[in-house]
Amino acid sequence: MSTQFEATVDIDRPIEEVFAYLADGQHDPEFSPRVQRIEKTPNGPTHVGTVFRSTVKDAGMTTRRDFEISELVAPTRIRWQEQSQNLITAAEGGYDLEATPDGGTHVRLFNVLEGHGVGKLLVGFAGSAARKDAPAFGRRIKEAVEGT
Repeated sequence: MSTQFEATVDIDRPIEEVFAYLADGQHDPEFSPRVQRIEKTPNGPTHVGTVFRSTVKDAGMTTRRDFEISELVAPTRIRWQEQSQNLITAAEGGYDLEATPDGGTHVRLFNVLEGHGVGKLLVGFAGSAARKDAPAFGRRIKEAVEGT
């Protein structure tokens, strides 16, 4: 069983700047309070195959998450797939970026969540919570990018 959530936000920065910020991946703790720590392998520019390993805290549980970049099309598209084996994982996720006429960037973020084992019973609740937080998540991304 799977569920999806998405957030959209308009950011007052050029698309190239927003893409660079989001593709870096190591900025996630700046807008996602659940991310306690993140590292990138290998070092250097993000590319297809780059893996981001993070420690996150959800619903009181701390887990390790490994996300591999599966598609990177500057400056409009970033895709990832979670490689870790947790009760609930992001089977697919990404950012779609579009330049706006005023020089800003429209961003769409999405994640497709899948439940594994007992996580199949919990994925609906996780998706509901993620959808409820989606507007605030979008605002946190906007504030983080515009604050750089």
